[in-house]
This record gives sequence, C-alpha cells and structure tokens, in this order.
Amino acid sequence: METKTFDVIIIGAGPAGIFAALELSRYPGLRIAILDKGHDIDKRRCPIREGKGGCKHCQPCAILNGWGGAGAFSDGKLTLSPAVGGHLGEILGEQAAAKLIAEADAIYRQFGAPKTVYGTYTDEIEDLEKRAALAGLRLISVPIRHIGTERCENVMRAMRDALLARGVAVHTRTPVARILTANGQVLGVETDKGERLEAGRVIAAPGREGSAWLESIARELRLTLARNPVDLGVRVELPAAVLEPITRLVYESKFIYYSRAFDDQIRTFCMCPYGEVSTEFAGDVTTVNGHSFADRRTANTNFALLVSKNFTEPFDDPITYGKSIARLANLLSGGVMVQRLGDLEAGRRSTVERLTRSVVTPTLPGAAPGDLNLVLPYRYVKNILEMLHAMDQIAPGVAAPHTLLYGVEVKFYSNRLHLTQELETEVRNLFACGDGAGITRGLIQASAAGLVAARAIAQRLEKVPVGN
Repeated sequence: METKTFDVIIIGAGPAGIFAALELSRYPGLRIAILDKGHDIDKRRCPIREGKGGCKHCQPCAILNGWGGAGAFSDGKLTLSPAVGGHLGEILGEQAAAKLIAEADAIYRQFGAPKTVYGTYTDEIEDLEKRAALAGLRLISVPIRHIGTERCENVMRAMRDALLARGVAVHTRTPVARILTANGQVLGVETDKGERLEAGRVIAAPGREGSAWLESIARELRLTLARNPVDLGVRVELPAAVLEPITRLVYESKFIYYSRAFDDQIRTFCMCPYGEVSTEFAGDVTTVNGHSFADRRTANTNFALLVSKNFTEPFDDPITYGKSIARLANLLSGGVMVQRLGDLEAGRRSTVERLTRSVVTPTLPGAAPGDLNLVLPYRYVKNILEMLHAMDQIAPGVAAPHTLLYGVEVKFYSNRLHLTQELETEVRNLFACGDGAGITRGLIQASAAGLVAARAIAQRLEKVPVGN
C-alpha cells in the first residue's frame, strides 16, 4: 500500500481540528490532511433528528461524529470568556486566552455566525447576581453569541468548503488506529484499514466522544494523563416563561451551587431557551442533551444540572462510572427516562397518565416515564433537588411539581493530557486539543485551542501567512 506524506495531519474534524486547519491553510505550500471517523456533513444522517423513529445506535453516531463534530448539530453557543468552557485561561493566562477567544469568534462571524451578543454586563445583571447570592448561587455572567442549531450546520459547511478550496485534504470515514512515533518524535498515523500516512506534525483533536480513543492512544504512547471530574446529572425542562426574565438578560445562565448536604458542586450547563430536549449516543449508551434554534421556538426552556465529582484511589475510571449510570437508565427506560419533579420528591415513578396531566409537554418524543431514584445515587438526587429549590428562589416555578427531569446527562471530560503552553504532548510535534483532550468544554475554547496548536506548528516551520 502506497504511503502518503503530509506536513500536518489533523485527527478530528470538530471545531478544534477545523480551526487548526483554517489557521494552517493560511500558510502557502503546506500539505494538510484532516481525518475523521464520521461522515462528511452532507452525509450525516440521524433518524431521531430527521423524525424517522428512535435511536438506531448507529456507529459512529452521526450526531457526535463527522465533519463539524458534535458542534455541527449543537445549538452553537459561543461563550466569549475564558471564565467558563475549559482550561485555556489556566494554561495560557487569562489575557492571552481572551484574545484567542475573540479571534475565534471573529472567524465564526466571518463564516456566518450572527452579530448579536447576549449577557453584556448591565445593572439588571448585577441585581440578578445579588439575588442569586442570597439563594446560595453564584452567577457567572459572560457574553454569549448564539448561532442556533440550524445555522451551526451551515457555518461548519462553509468552513469545509473554504478548506477544500485552499487544498486541504479532507478524509471522512477514516478512523485512526495508531499514532506513529519513534525516538520521542511523531511520524504520522495509521488508519484502521492499515494505511500509513506520514507527517512530521500531528494534531489530535477529538471531541468528547473521542476521549476514550485518546486515552488508549495516550496509554500506548505512555503519555501522562490526569483525571478531570465526571459531570453527571439530569436535563431539566420547564415553561420558558419561568426563566424568561433571566434568559432575556444572559441567554444562558450559568449558576454554580455547593450543596449543604455534601458540599458538592452542581452547575447549570447548556441552557436552551425555547428549545428542545434531544438524545445523544455516546459509544454504547444513550444520554440526553438540548438544543435551541435560531428561527423556531417551543414553549419550553431546558438546561442541564450536572454534579461534578472527582474520584480517588483505588478507583480511576470516571468514564466507566458515568457510562454505568447511563446504562442503568437505558436498561430501565429503553433509552431516556423522564420524570416529573413532584413524583421524584414523592418517591414515586412518573406514568404516562401523570405526564398527560403535566403543565409541561415533553419535547423529546419517546422518553419513557420512570423513577430517577432507581437510577441516580442518593447523593446526586439530593444535590439536584437542593439546587432546583435554590434556583426557585430567583425564578419561582423552577421547582414546581410539573417540572420535568430527563436522565441521564453525562459529560465525559475525564482525560486531560499533560501539555505545554503550545498544547504539545510529551511526544515531539504531537499536539492535542479539543474537548477529548480534557482542556476545553465547548465550541469557542476548542476552536481557540486549534489556533494555538496550529500557530505553534507554523512557527516551527517558519511559515509566513498570506491573507485570511
């Protein structure tokens, strides 16, 4: 089999990989290839998303894999601050990270992201912070640009077209089996079909769904790994009017709470005003997520409540822990479970009859009524209930009996590689970025991280960019 040679190979066609390619393609003469195990964006088909029934457990999952990564079919929230969404501020310094985020944001706008930004600081937001503090909540107010689920796909498609026009080789449906090294230096990659692709510089840019793959690669190459907490909880759905006084100010309210019972951190994540609850397929488990569209609305708002837990010896596998909880929910419900808050607090399962009497109409078809007390450990249930009642103090109705809870939502951010400020691993010229590397948790920081790795490579190659 013929060996192909490139200057740079990028593994993963999510935001981190795409932005690395956009940056590197500004330097003339570079031979760049992007590899992804999923389909091209025009061929990504999900039966749930297209209204053709429930999850078919496609491999790989079209929602999480393929051109654009999970971000292509997300609701496209760009959190324009290093305060949330990853560790770039810690790695690079807050000022440098903020500058990179601004640059990444400008690129999104260049490819079609809207101009509107939510959450710029006002007297009303300051008042909300004070009311939150009285309820034991900390509001993190940051500017957010919302692209919208239906627009995100178009933005990612425009980026692909630009890269193809610049001569970047895009290889979808091309899983990488191994990263090749010798004497502490990267040599290229080997695909699962045995094809050898040589490159003196490689960027591993997997998303969340690729974290287990990157862990296996790291162990094979004997790279240092640290453990991030596993984030596990539920997705909450309620009438949009309940949170409208908050979402009109900040769009996505990011609240942090520490429980009285256990002193655990619970946080809101991925708030979707007037949005829909959706499913994800993470390997062999079905989990829950949410979306907001730019041009259509439902009557509901949904958001995740996630409990962050670190593990200590002798246990050292938070991904397996999170998946085991998700599997139990799948076992008891056939997929995703939904329960009214009032039923959870009363210690009874929700039924179809009880759901039909609910004020809130579920936006996720096929979610099975059940009892989350049989799925989540008591500690998690207690933490979630405490936070819901704290939020109810600033937004009455959050802890209403008809509020819906879907389970489970899990974020697999467990692997964090030991990286330099240039995001280089302990193997020379092997870089890592993206959510799967454990240093970012969202679109904008993943995109900015791609810029960091790409610029480090360009500097070593002593390349001069041409245009944008």
